Amino acid sequence: MRISAYGLAVDPPSGWEARIRRHPLALRPAGDGLRSHPVLHAADFALPEERGDFGSGAVETMKPSQAFIALIEYDPSSAATALFSSQVAVPLQVGAEDFSPQQLQRTIRGQAGTQRFFVDGGRAFCLYVVLGSMANRQHAAPRVNAVLSAIEIGPRAAPDLAELL
Repeated sequence: MRISAYGLAVDPPSGWEARIRRHPLALRPAGDGLRSHPVLHAADFALPEERGDFGSGAVETMKPSQAFIALIEYDPSSAATALFSSQVAVPLQVGAEDFSPQQLQRTIRGQAGTQRFFVDGGRAFCLYVVLGSMANRQHAAPRVNAVLSAIEIGPRAAPDLAELL
């Protein structure tokens, strides 16, 4: 079932769950100058309601055969930085060789991850993928790629009125 919000869309394959959200601005300290940016999560297991942008609260529950994907948008000013501008457009494929335990935000025994920073349409993103098992990466990469090829990035959504105040 296709979901779409904030200029992001995905039609996940059967057996995958996906959600797109932005953190409520009320959770940010007053006057911090930050805006809430979209995050797309997809997994081949039930996503918990409470989870961090990089999957905390979800990746701890993964079985060895499972995968988690996060597409995290950053402030538009990040698009011009070396970290993001080194690759333009969403990486539609990952290979088994791209995964490593050293790529995880937080090391969990047996798991592996990959992380890519890129710009698409002037929007800065981090793609972060976690596999439940490093040993299972040959089997998991094609399943992850099926989801990645179903992600669409459109123009940045206009900011909410509350973001402008």
